[in-house]
Amino acid sequence: MEYLVKVGEAESSSRGPVYRSIYAKDGLLEVPAHLHSPWQFFSDSVAKYPDNHMLGSRQVIDSKAGSYAWLTYKQVYDSALRIGSAMRSLGVNPGDRCGIYGSNSAQWITAMEACNSQAVTYVPLYDTLGANAVEFIINHAEVSMAFVQENKLPAVLSCLSNCCSNLKTIISFGDISAVQKKEAEELGVSCYSWEEFSQLGSLDSELTPKQKTDICTIMYTSGTTGEPKGVIITNGALMAEVLSVDHLLSQTDRVLDEEDSYFSFLPLAHIYDQVMANYCIHKGASIGFWQGDVRFLMEDLQELKPTMLCGVPRVYERIYSGTMSKVSSSGALRKKLFDFAYSYKLGNLEKGFAQAKAAPFFDKLIFEKTKQALGGRVRILLSGAAPLPRHVEDFLRVISCSTLSQGYGLTESCGGSFTSIGDIYPMVGTVGVPMTTIEARLESVPEMGYDALASVPRGEICLRGNTLFSGYHKREDLTREVLVDGWFHTGDIGELQPNGAMKIIDRKKNIFKLSQGEYVAVENLENTYSRCPLVASIWVYGNSFESFLVAVVVPDKQAIEEWAKQHNVEGDYKALCEDKNARNYVLDELNSTGKKHQLKGFELLKGVHLEPVPFGMERDLVTPTFKLKRPQLLKYYKECIDQLYSEAKE
Repeated sequence: MEYLVKVGEAESSSRGPVYRSIYAKDGLLEVPAHLHSPWQFFSDSVAKYPDNHMLGSRQVIDSKAGSYAWLTYKQVYDSALRIGSAMRSLGVNPGDRCGIYGSNSAQWITAMEACNSQAVTYVPLYDTLGANAVEFIINHAEVSMAFVQENKLPAVLSCLSNCCSNLKTIISFGDISAVQKKEAEELGVSCYSWEEFSQLGSLDSELTPKQKTDICTIMYTSGTTGEPKGVIITNGALMAEVLSVDHLLSQTDRVLDEEDSYFSFLPLAHIYDQVMANYCIHKGASIGFWQGDVRFLMEDLQELKPTMLCGVPRVYERIYSGTMSKVSSSGALRKKLFDFAYSYKLGNLEKGFAQAKAAPFFDKLIFEKTKQALGGRVRILLSGAAPLPRHVEDFLRVISCSTLSQGYGLTESCGGSFTSIGDIYPMVGTVGVPMTTIEARLESVPEMGYDALASVPRGEICLRGNTLFSGYHKREDLTREVLVDGWFHTGDIGELQPNGAMKIIDRKKNIFKLSQGEYVAVENLENTYSRCPLVASIWVYGNSFESFLVAVVVPDKQAIEEWAKQHNVEGDYKALCEDKNARNYVLDELNSTGKKHQLKGFELLKGVHLEPVPFGMERDLVTPTFKLKRPQLLKYYKECIDQLYSEAKE
């Protein structure tokens, strides 16, 4: 195995050998003795780059977004000191919990660093979960103070009567109205605008000593079922993850420096963007925020022109569809030239050429234009949270002129626990090798037919190392379920490749049995069907009392409108989704894709419902990282599913 070293033998007939990355062959990466808290990443960068751009947001004038306006490292540092001092003046002490509720912004990061400065544990409140979840987290974590985005204040005030025994102070990211203040104060809760609260603090207050073992954050996972779980992450774990990102980039690519910029749009309340933001701060790089509206995401990206972008498959699939649409409409000659250049470069990447040497001529002639979709300066692309379809990964590697690493991790592993090496093409379609802070092994899952000791090892991925969480807050029972003998059981099924890279092939829980006894791994099917160009999103469902599968599909708008034009079918996008012929067309194309990729007969679909509205967080159908919430989808589409089964049986 080219990229792994074995550091422990198999135990029993179900536990495979223990592996590390070759980049950690002499031992797992440790946090140096002089580092105690992420606050040191920030304060060190302030000392080195006080006037460098740190946090940027687009200026909005007359409802129109303009260029990015920046705060320097020194400006953010002074603001964080004042806010931290004000927190202490109101009785928030080291180890107390402080909530942060809102979209990615300069205030979010500043509040985080203010907590870090005083060894206060910050608790992100998901800005995509309803007031009930916010109420639950405030009470469960005993949050005494919360920084809240202006447009989120009504959500907090609406549940304040149920959590005011814990929450005593609210600070708005901006202003707060007299009516809102009065409403909160009647419940014994003090309210401040950002500016008012800053004035309560000073720049010369004494900072609290910090330790690696201090709890940095309690990060509640959105989860696909049940109540959110509070994942406890220490200073040491977060710092180890950040240093591991830097270590791997230094070994395989090029680390960030003060000249780099990062586009922050994935939720800061989620571990993925948290780690990357801390990494940028550690390196003195700039962080530019999106406006918070998906309609303007690509516009923000092109205005910022970042050098590093972290995304999730859903976003990259949109970039793929948008770029292909432009290529298709550019004329027959240009499309032919693009197709030739694409095949040529992809062929060279497959032969092992490095990104910069695969097709330098076509990079200048053809792909100089296509990489503008990402702003034109991106040199590092990262993907996580869900599997990236192979054709999209190939496409991005070719047209972006950038390295691309697909990673895998969980909140419980403090973000990335595996990552593919950006310029190693044979790792395409995998999540690569363990981070340099983690050891991994596979454990057999006999009921699903996965054997960790087979010639092709498959089993549940288990992790051990320096970036694991310290348990679930107030839920020792759940902690004991997943942390066994120091090993964290992820619930994800991996397949070890001959070169040492890991491929995620299944989820232990996302498997069901059809009435004839056949097992269906639903995520695999969705990944396959997503390769059909008609599909923007798909949820596949199977009932254990039925012998076949059905699906709810959000069709690609342009593709379905093009079909309607060719077949003289009238109506807008919504009307087309209700058209029986359109449904049959999409069903046939999906099954054609399934057969092309050798799906079994029982894995093909017998019916589809076309949904014009994307699966969204506002309907609670996906998590903040766009994972499908299957129980909620079933509840929402219950009537549609029943109808599909009824029609198929008729």
